[in-house]
Amino acid sequence: MKAIRMLVAALALLALVVPTGAQAVELPCRAVKFIIPWGAGGDTDIIMRTVVNAAQKVAGKDIAVVNISGQGGNKGAKEAAGAKPDGCTLFSGHDSMQTSYLSGRIDFNYFGMAPVALLTHTPSIVAAYKDVPWNNMTELIAAAKKAPGTILYGATLGSTSHFFPLQIENAAGIKFKYVPYDGTRQRMTALLAHTIDLGELNIISAQQYLKEGSLKALGIATEKRDSRLPNVPTLKEQGVDVIYGVNRGIFVPLGTPEPVIKYWENVFHKAVELPDVEKAIEGKGTVIDFKGQQAYTAFLKKDVETTTKIAKAVGLIK
Repeated sequence: MKAIRMLVAALALLALVVPTGAQAVELPCRAVKFIIPWGAGGDTDIIMRTVVNAAQKVAGKDIAVVNISGQGGNKGAKEAAGAKPDGCTLFSGHDSMQTSYLSGRIDFNYFGMAPVALLTHTPSIVAAYKDVPWNNMTELIAAAKKAPGTILYGATLGSTSHFFPLQIENAAGIKFKYVPYDGTRQRMTALLAHTIDLGELNIISAQQYLKEGSLKALGIATEKRDSRLPNVPTLKEQGVDVIYGVNRGIFVPLGTPEPVIKYWENVFHKAVELPDVEKAIEGKGTVIDFKGQQAYTAFLKKDVETTTKIAKAVGLIK
């Protein structure tokens, strides 16, 4: 009886670690390249390295993270899109693939690569330097209406940090003056130095900077208040009908065989279900929001409609 129980336990562990159909997929590489199109130490890099470490355990194969930063994330995207479709190159993509396409920075959107799975969602927060005169969105909007185009908002142009305030502009009938930065770290440095007035934050960053008093959180773009920042009102409750966040997923080059896509979908699904992964991700101000290939594809198609509508409304495209 004891031997049977041990066998059952071993089989259960094996089911967790080895993806269904893994034996049917032979990858022609000793190590898989996982391209993150942003610099080391940024939000995407920190979040995705946590998932990749778990995916290595599931797949039993080395997955080497390669940071290819530059051009607001587009340099890495172009390299990933042009890689061999053999399952040996994975790409960490998010909403900027669509927003960069709409702003003319790249000539392909989400579907210039093959979606594999959505992994995480990070809510967006409007943050302001500590000494600005506004303490909430109502005061900010009033000031922006009095002096259109004068309040400095730091953003990576064409990326999510740009489309977030564009949606606020559209909803509130205001205009900011945008100051371009290549990534999160550069924007944060500028905001803390008051080179700019406003910028986008995630929950963990907000907790840190609010506690030390260096920044203010004017509103969070969620349906309801987040329990980790209970004193930060949503944009909606302040009259700004915007729900927004960064959705991070996995892509592979077009032409990658379907069995290989399903293999990686299964690997990452099991990775985010491993013990401590969800806790680690939530500790970074993010939540697991897994969607497989089909559901993720439908999600991206809907996002294309939404962001295209916003881009037209604010005059970014005709």
